[in-house]
Amino acid sequence: MSRFDKYFEMNVKDVVEYALMKTPEIGWDKNSIKAIIPAEHGNLNYVFRVFDDEGHSVYIKQAGLESRISKDMKPSTDRNRLESEILQIEDKLAPNSVPHIYFYDTTMCACGMEDCSDFEVMRDAMLKHETFPHFAEDISSFMVDTLLCSSDVVMDHREKKELVKKFISPDLCDITEKLVFMEPYNDINHRNNVFAPNAEFVKEQLYEDEDLHLEVAKLKFKFMTNAQSLIQGDLHTGSIFVRQDKTKVFDSEFGTYAPIGYDTGNIIANMIFAYDNGLASDDNVFCDWTLETIKQIVDLFTNKFNKKFDKLATEPMAKIKGFKEWYLNDLLNDTAGYAGTELHRRTVGLANVVDVTSIKDEKKRLLAERINIFVGKDYILHQDSFRSGADFVQAIERAKKAAKATL
Repeated sequence: MSRFDKYFEMNVKDVVEYALMKTPEIGWDKNSIKAIIPAEHGNLNYVFRVFDDEGHSVYIKQAGLESRISKDMKPSTDRNRLESEILQIEDKLAPNSVPHIYFYDTTMCACGMEDCSDFEVMRDAMLKHETFPHFAEDISSFMVDTLLCSSDVVMDHREKKELVKKFISPDLCDITEKLVFMEPYNDINHRNNVFAPNAEFVKEQLYEDEDLHLEVAKLKFKFMTNAQSLIQGDLHTGSIFVRQDKTKVFDSEFGTYAPIGYDTGNIIANMIFAYDNGLASDDNVFCDWTLETIKQIVDLFTNKFNKKFDKLATEPMAKIKGFKEWYLNDLLNDTAGYAGTELHRRTVGLANVVDVTSIKDEKKRLLAERINIFVGKDYILHQDSFRSGADFVQAIERAKKAAKATL
């Protein structure tokens, strides 16, 4: 019998013993092994880095009984299994684009994954206005490889339906459905984080716009009912490791079968948050890079998607003339719509982004938030207007002009 045969929340001492037991293949130096809690903690889980003086290391991630962001949220601890299995699938579809999983443990609700401490969390790096010339190439390939290849266009339908069953996570989907598709537009649970000087603007632009509410309702129901692909489910710059030569995506615990555009939209929105921060610092070089990267992500994704669709499609009806164009246009509609909801929920919802909240100058923060609100509304209300990277970037420029006019 092991004391790890029954669930409990581990501390740094526990996790050293646990790593020795679960990863004997690593060849640990038992005299120097130790554990720390790294700075890059998320909102839900507990993360430890275990390492020794011989260069061996592993990350241990454990699901707690309640989220770290709010004790009112108690998502199932099975999310650790879901994340581990999704990362293993993503590793097969897009090799070396996610951390390697050594093990996952359904008793302790923990997993051991590759130590990526030679990378940096992308959001942290971009807060220092670092740029990554290969990012658009890397992330567009990751999205095409994982999203298209886990869809009915490519997969055997029965096999895909088994995965849909396997990766249903009612607790985590409920968080998304409330925090992304409802509360930013009505604050029904009274937990939105609204920057006080912007409260009246938020009320007018988000809480009182019924046309916007209708389009968001459609996006919510599409998210809940369209099991299109195995999405990462929370594809933001805090869930991406970067180096100048490499990108790795992690934190796939919100992964589920849902619209492809949820992932593609989220990454665009989070590049806009980086743009906000650069704008507040008058860093034109960084801002230009973020806008060019948004443009490249959309255009590279579209080009790669088209080519891979032609190469890998197995569904006979997907090969009918005009179907691919319809499918991609619908995906781009979703990309715009879900980029809009991510912009809104990270600006006024429960889980804000430090790119914006760290802006000290009140007027500059107001400008950033109003850009996010205006461009988000443009994306949501005019989804069929966005077919190229340039279209997405032009909306940001329009939003900046409109936001400046309100100050």
